[in-house]
Amino acid sequence: MAEGATVAFSDPDSYAVGFGDVSVKLTITAAGVFKAQLTRLKLNDLEIYRCHENLPRIAYLSFPPDRIFLSFAIGAGSLLSDGLALRDGDAVLHGVGDHTHQRSSGACQWGLISIPSAQFARFGKVLTGQDTVGPQAIGIVHPARAETLRFQRLFRQACRLAGPKRKPIERHEAARALEQHLLHAIMNFASAIETDQRSEPHAAIMVRLEETLSRRMDRKLTVTALSAEIGVPERTLRMCCTEFLAVSPMRYIMLQRLNAARAALRRADPSTTSVAEVARNHQFLELGRFAVTYRTTFGESPSTTLQQNPHTCVKDAEIA
Repeated sequence: MAEGATVAFSDPDSYAVGFGDVSVKLTITAAGVFKAQLTRLKLNDLEIYRCHENLPRIAYLSFPPDRIFLSFAIGAGSLLSDGLALRDGDAVLHGVGDHTHQRSSGACQWGLISIPSAQFARFGKVLTGQDTVGPQAIGIVHPARAETLRFQRLFRQACRLAGPKRKPIERHEAARALEQHLLHAIMNFASAIETDQRSEPHAAIMVRLEETLSRRMDRKLTVTALSAEIGVPERTLRMCCTEFLAVSPMRYIMLQRLNAARAALRRADPSTTSVAEVARNHQFLELGRFAVTYRTTFGESPSTTLQQNPHTCVKDAEIA
């Protein structure tokens, strides 16, 4: 049975929750009013997402330990995965429990498909006659043009199944055949020869960075202290952040804190909460500097954000 819907969001945190078991941490990096649309479709084995976002951002994705994931660019937008550029049709195959940094420099569209690892192995053996395991080294797959066009057509058909106007019987019949075709396409991607491999040592450093920040974000941080806790030289940490995030470690920390402060201001009651209180809670001790940095990053003052009424999502919106 196919179950799906399209939801429109104006709040990054609510949007991130829409990815279910995939942990998504979004850090908006430029001014503007955030808007996103997420189409989600669940088939028997496959879970399918189509994502539209209007602002540049850095996303840290943590995948669950029991599914294989395929992420891919849609259209000609600027999207990078662990520092590697994704062209239209490129895909990244993620193993179980993988972590990845994905960033955009503008509006982007991308997709995500997951399959249980056990089903991935069974289906791979049926097709190839050999035991199939998930990817060991993550890289960008460049499929043949014919494979890319076929996969994109199947993906568009799957997203249309999530529309509210399809009858349940129509969805069921179409979904059963479509899922098999998509499984074939995913296995073809998994066996593609032409790939660009990410740096696994650098990827491991970036995971340790995120783990450290999750524990230490409420304290004063320096590059020296971060490097020592992660166990790498400062120069290496700076190089990895430039490669994966296109910003320095301290700039990334500041952006994360600004995003957390903005989320807190959006949720707060302006009659009982002050900008100064929120700033201090997020390690911004100089209110004037915080206000200037906040306005430069988000295009509005923190007091303006505090006074706004949040509208987190509108369900069953039409996707362009």
